[in-house]
Amino acid sequence: MKFTVSRDALLKPLNLVAGVVERRQTLPILANVLMVVEGDRLSLTGTDLEVELVGRVQLGSADGEPGELTVPARKLVDICKSLPEGSEISFAAQDGKVTVKSGRSRFTLSTLPAREFPNVEDSMGTHQFTIKQGQLKRLIDRTGFAMAQQDVRYYLNGMLWELKDKQLRVVATDGHRLALCTLPGKVEVNGDTQVILPRKGVLELARLLMDEEDDIAVVIGSNHIRATTNDFTFTSKLVDGKFPDYQRVLPRAPNKIVLAERLELRQAFTRAAILSNEKYRGVRLKLTEGSLDIVANNPEQEEAEEAVPVNYQGDSLEIGFNVSYLLDVLAVLSGEQIKLSLSDPNSSALLEESDEGDSLYVVMPMRL
Repeated sequence: MKFTVSRDALLKPLNLVAGVVERRQTLPILANVLMVVEGDRLSLTGTDLEVELVGRVQLGSADGEPGELTVPARKLVDICKSLPEGSEISFAAQDGKVTVKSGRSRFTLSTLPAREFPNVEDSMGTHQFTIKQGQLKRLIDRTGFAMAQQDVRYYLNGMLWELKDKQLRVVATDGHRLALCTLPGKVEVNGDTQVILPRKGVLELARLLMDEEDDIAVVIGSNHIRATTNDFTFTSKLVDGKFPDYQRVLPRAPNKIVLAERLELRQAFTRAAILSNEKYRGVRLKLTEGSLDIVANNPEQEEAEEAVPVNYQGDSLEIGFNVSYLLDVLAVLSGEQIKLSLSDPNSSALLEESDEGDSLYVVMPMRL
């Protein structure tokens, strides 16, 4: 195997592919990236057996020798990063080693046979659709923060993708808050389905969505999801589990509707959070006609108070929340105003953009 490639063309896909590779593996070959040369095309593959990413690079010329091998991912990334911009890198493999040359630099890396590299199985997809990368990125950006991180309820450590009546909706929850975003238009897909993408798969997929106007083709199978763009093919195993019925979490008929300026509210919460308990992050909201008072206390007997003018007529209410959860929602919402719907001190709050938005957020209350 032999080929030459420009550093700048190689670095971006190599970085993304190496991002999938775990630093600590049980199998030595999982620390490597698979390099395959066919004609004037180089493909790079990284996997951790859960998520697989294939990047494609156009070679300057087709005079290389085809072949395949695996090389240590981290070392190759570090070598490419350290070479000067605009340089050409040539690779030549023989006797179980690969020589990497650029200018006056020369590196010899160990390799492992490509046939030992694990392949994420090719299962037939049952549902296929194509959407713009920017649309998918919005769905993930608006909900990803609410995924659980290491919950024993493993099905919460991921994101629900639901196809129903030609609508794509994604939902994430960690049991304390829930984020839901629906793609405004219809998608051309046959049948309905629900699948859970693992957390790592969601984060890796989001990194690939760089060209907002370009398409991404998604294929969902029984235990895999595959997404393909011009430059990448991303495959992830699905989480085998039942996602909670999110419809039951949405507050039924909240009767206290508050309209507030989003930026003003966010700044007030940010200031109050400074003196909240570092562990529980609780703040007390006191709602009266035309005003929302935010009060935070901590074990050092310190206190912060903020009064925010709001559009509200109705009975007064006092309710506690984790301020971090409220700030996470206000960080992803856009628009001037937000709508906060409440009913009583023990019921969750519903947050959304006041005009017809595509996202809903539910935050559970806290006892303070």
